[in-house]
Amino acid sequence: MFVQDLILQGAPDRIAFHGKDSVTYAVFREKVAQYRDYFYTTGVQEGENVGLFSRNSVEFVYSYMAIVSLGAVVVPINFQLTAREIAFIVKDAGMTKLISMELLAIDNELAQQGYEQPVAQLVIPDFKQALEQGQFPAAPLLNKGFTENCLCAVIYTSGTTGSPKGAVLTHKNLVSNAGAFREALPVTAADNVLCVLPMYHCFAWTCAILNSLLCGASITILEAFAPKETLTAIKEYGITVVYGVPPIYNFFVRGGDPDALDGVRYFISGGASLPETVARQFFDKYGQKIIEGYGLSEASPVVMLNPLKNPQYCSIGKPLPGLAVKVVNPEGEIQPPGVVGELVVRGPSVMQGYFNLPDETAVALRDGWLHTGDLAYQDAEGYFYIVDRLKDLIISNGENIYPREVEELLYAFPGVIEVSVIGVADPLRGQVARAYIVLAEGQAFDKKAIREYLQANLAAFKIPRDFVVVSSLPKNQTGKILKRVLRDQAG
Repeated sequence: MFVQDLILQGAPDRIAFHGKDSVTYAVFREKVAQYRDYFYTTGVQEGENVGLFSRNSVEFVYSYMAIVSLGAVVVPINFQLTAREIAFIVKDAGMTKLISMELLAIDNELAQQGYEQPVAQLVIPDFKQALEQGQFPAAPLLNKGFTENCLCAVIYTSGTTGSPKGAVLTHKNLVSNAGAFREALPVTAADNVLCVLPMYHCFAWTCAILNSLLCGASITILEAFAPKETLTAIKEYGITVVYGVPPIYNFFVRGGDPDALDGVRYFISGGASLPETVARQFFDKYGQKIIEGYGLSEASPVVMLNPLKNPQYCSIGKPLPGLAVKVVNPEGEIQPPGVVGELVVRGPSVMQGYFNLPDETAVALRDGWLHTGDLAYQDAEGYFYIVDRLKDLIISNGENIYPREVEELLYAFPGVIEVSVIGVADPLRGQVARAYIVLAEGQAFDKKAIREYLQANLAAFKIPRDFVVVSSLPKNQTGKILKRVLRDQAG
């Protein structure tokens, strides 16, 4: 099955998308066909990478499905990124077409990064008018040689090495993950699923969109999370399945009436570790347990989910059907229960590799196993628990912050001679970034200037919440900055 085939699973008269203007599955299919025909006339071809830049919307779904139905590869882009960051992805993916909700001012950044290919921007509000005014010739069917093992999406993610990396996913990767997730979480056609997490992120896309379509369920799309609006939507549209990150559940604990979520059957948490305090407070208030899971973009993304009948606090649960998971030591030997090692996974949802990065791919994929970079252990009952991260990744409100990217920019700021960025605990966002800075002798610290500089080059969520000026940074004998010491000092 191809990803675009998922739109055929729901009954034609069933509501596919709830909202101000509800959309049935029949209309949904018509819209995708219209978008598909239009994109074909603009030259979208099988195998090419096409960018998709938009906040949550039905148009995002139409565009995504239309792109991949042509055999092209969709590259969802985080709408919070700056022009510099967008330009990097456009160049890295070799794009010549970018679908967006508004015209993006990226030409100067592309030129500065040496990208000479012209990039055509297809602006959704503009071509929607064209679609209303007339029909376009039907796009041809996919070639018979196009199979489920062909590429579907490139999801840009990153680690502490700095520049984002594109995780390459096939149709089989994504559809198999949606199917395995359905076995672990029995969503039905009668359900109404909330999609408030950003669609460019694999968590929201696979769980809230692909899995829901596979089940023929309805979806309520919200552009972004706002506590009051979200609670109102849950009640108004009769939402039965909620996917969230820990800060969302923290908001629910602190606001909302105890009966506000009565109609919800499942609350699923991912994106970051769910604090036990939040989970227990949520249960005390609403009488339901949050089902925590675990995944990463490189696995399409869901790897584990807590069993519905017996979820365990602080556990990421058990592997999805069809996935093999183990905890290994540096030599690749399986660790016994209770012993910490690196979590590795193998199965049909694991990525093909990183786009045009064979060395990084070889590190991540070894002997058929995806090395997650997360430290974990398994208990005697088969539940897995994340202990720490091998990488220095910071997760704030479900978004990834990669310290080196921030550090490289700060190093380029006048007067900064050393810098280290770490994650510190935050009651609302889980973590926020903190920058430790060593200034040149006699250099005054100008917090406003540093913030303005970062705001011009980074998405807002990546900017450190605070800056600590220090005379020196802790280092080992080889001169490597010891982030562990900084984290210990930060508590």
